Amino acid sequence: MLGREGCTVRVILSRHACRRLRELRQEDIRPEDIVAAARRLPGFIPCATRFRGFVSRSGRPFDLVAKDIATGRLVITIIGQ
Repeated sequence: MLGREGCTVRVILSRHACRRLRELRQEDIRPEDIVAAARRLPGFIPCATRFRGFVSRSGRPFDLVAKDIATGRLVITIIGQ
């Protein structure tokens, strides 16, 4: 059910991820960028996995760590480049 085309995946940002967005290394990355990136991930993610190569609207590259849980897709952390 999660991650299928045509379905909207509920994206949950962890407290850690929100805290990381305030750090200098993740300066130009917005929550909307994270949600859009997490929704583009295909399939079901049963364990925490790092996904690389995303770019925010401001042009800042970043990676994210996410996994699927019962209530949606949990973004555990963000790694700015």
